[in-house]
Amino acid sequence: MRKTIIAAALAASFSLLSLPALSADNGIYLGASVGQSSVEFDDTVGGESINFDASATGFKAIAGWRFIDWLAVEANYVDLGSGDDNVQGRRVESDVNGVSLSAVGFVPVGPVDLFARVGAVNWNADFDAPNLGVSESDDGTDLTYGVGAQFRVWSLSIRGEY
Repeated sequence: MRKTIIAAALAASFSLLSLPALSADNGIYLGASVGQSSVEFDDTVGGESINFDASATGFKAIAGWRFIDWLAVEANYVDLGSGDDNVQGRRVESDVNGVSLSAVGFVPVGPVDLFARVGAVNWNADFDAPNLGVSESDDGTDLTYGVGAQFRVWSLSIRGEY
């Protein structure tokens, strides 16, 4: 009985020593991501409906500061890539990029962090119709939000987000 209690106490002590290894890494972090992007818009010009839907491979550069286990501030440069679509039989190309600033809330669950973000993105969009000699640009600032999860190994993370 006594050996069982000592073994249980040692096992509990070693399990408590492993908790810091599962805690979140706070501080400055950098990252990058690659994924599928989609640019869509519907508009009416001169009484005609224009529908544009293009997808491309986009990327994001990430810089953040996780100052406590459950909260970070994150800045991102987002490039949605160059996509094209046929609008009324004419090829239209898009190039969209932006810079965002978000607050990111984390829920650490062992080596996994569930997270949600909310912030703003300042974006720039260029549209070209080479066959028509038309080039348009638009920009603005909009709300940005998302959810995701990241798996932490040592000081590295693998993240999936929407």
